Amino acid sequence: MAVVGALRKGQLRDSSKLLAFVHGTARNLINNWLRRESHGPRLESLPEDVEDVGSAVLSEDAERMRLVRQALERLGLKDRRILWMTLVEGRKPAEIAAALGLTSEVVRARKLRGVKKVRGLIEAKLSRN
Repeated sequence: MAVVGALRKGQLRDSSKLLAFVHGTARNLINNWLRRESHGPRLESLPEDVEDVGSAVLSEDAERMRLVRQALERLGLKDRRILWMTLVEGRKPAEIAAALGLTSEVVRARKLRGVKKVRGLIEAKLSRN
């Protein structure tokens, strides 16, 4: 691809030297790659007896998401919408208030109560486990 790009840019001055041009481009690319690899960290394979922690992290994430969903389901519809619009959509309290027919102060208070309730429900579940 590097050769094709260079040819399109008109970097080959003498078409009779195409073979040398391709060879030089390949040599430069290989040298650049080797130079880059020599500065990077050396990766070694792990012994067979090392546990796979990646699957444990994924299962912990899945468990957290399940707990968050359960806690959110215990909120009222309007409180869930307020949290969604705030945390996911990044909307300001005034925008949310206008969309839901509330005041900004009510949106702030319901958001704060909703976050506290979700946090409390999750902490309660975790402390039981």
